[in-house]
Amino acid sequence: MSTEAFDAVDVIVTKRDGHRLSDAQIDWVIDAYTRGVVAEEQMSALNMAILLNGMDRAEIARWTAAMIASGERMDFSGLSRPTADKHSTGGVGDKITLPLAPLVAVFGVAVPQLSGRGLGHTGGTLDKLESIPGWRAALSNEEMMAQLDDVGAVICQAGSGLAPADRKLYALRDVTGTVEAIPLIASSIMSKKIAEGTGALVLDVKVGSGAFMKDVARARELARTMVALGTDAGVKTVALLTDMSTPLGLTAGNALEVRESVEVLAGGGPADVVELTVALAREMLDAAGRPGQDVVAALSDGRAMDAWKRMIAAQGGDPDATLPVARETEQVLAESDGVLFGLDAYAVGIAAWRLGAGRARKEDPVQAGAGVELHAKPGDVVRAGQPLMTLHTDTPERFARAREALDGAVVVAPAGTAVAARSLVIDRIDA
Repeated sequence: MSTEAFDAVDVIVTKRDGHRLSDAQIDWVIDAYTRGVVAEEQMSALNMAILLNGMDRAEIARWTAAMIASGERMDFSGLSRPTADKHSTGGVGDKITLPLAPLVAVFGVAVPQLSGRGLGHTGGTLDKLESIPGWRAALSNEEMMAQLDDVGAVICQAGSGLAPADRKLYALRDVTGTVEAIPLIASSIMSKKIAEGTGALVLDVKVGSGAFMKDVARARELARTMVALGTDAGVKTVALLTDMSTPLGLTAGNALEVRESVEVLAGGGPADVVELTVALAREMLDAAGRPGQDVVAALSDGRAMDAWKRMIAAQGGDPDATLPVARETEQVLAESDGVLFGLDAYAVGIAAWRLGAGRARKEDPVQAGAGVELHAKPGDVVRAGQPLMTLHTDTPERFARAREALDGAVVVAPAGTAVAARSLVIDRIDA
């Protein structure tokens, strides 16, 4: 019979009483939990103790390293170009990865973008791309490396071998009220990103009603924690705090967001999507040692679009195919004349989810054509009876609940009311 180095209860009590965990305790508890020796209820108790009492920088770094050690690490050192990646903490209408990856690839930087699926009100990059006929998310490591060498950009799902401890922990946090613990959020994100092997990482930490982090102070704390983890692991890491009080762009949904991303790659698209794509591209190129590139020109002259088409085709997709369209639509109309003063991102995200664009459980299907299309943003003059948004779904019985989600989400102020200009990038944090 094997003897374990520690007892789970002792580790829980250490953190419950406000003490720091030793490196050996952390290494053991992550490994033992992954092996099934530490029970779910014991890890639940430890997670709650971490939520309530916190962890210092060294503890979080060790916890992250132990999660990385639970699985494999990718190695891009054999590529002929430097690597840079971006991670967003998730928002409504956040399709930035789609135009960003091919844009950065134009300048000789490889972008290994391992992405996820949507859950709840925030959309998933893989769900969006799967609305393109033929496109596939699952690639072998060999296929991924070949595509990075050839095209320079890949967006695909992470292999099951990266940080397997995180998959178990993530599911447990979701059902035990410990999702908000900053040490656990930061280590969850960064264990996967560091194991992924990128040389540079730019974090887009969303803040506002449609974001996971609702207030700037908590978002800044999360950003600083993640930048420290990346830096300590030898990854050049930078974070931007960006506004998610209003949806990004004019669409929230899968095929709807792909269509808008293609507009950006064609040199058009909504100003806020272009602004954030350009800001993140500059940060990624700078972090990868390629500063001062004219990324705006690459959007307008077709180079980014060429890289997009090659990236989609390399994963079996037809970049010129007609995207799915929902069978049913319904409009939301302005109730009065005035200025659109507020448009709540969270409510729009919930409406898109209820229309079929998102899922409540990981195994739920999504509708490719479902979502919300916006016809006005804060600051725009509107007239009574004017369409403010169009709701899209294949299942019209969903309209009523989507409309419920939008109750109070739209604020129309009297004509002449000043609306503050949106500051998309709130702060920048580096090492």
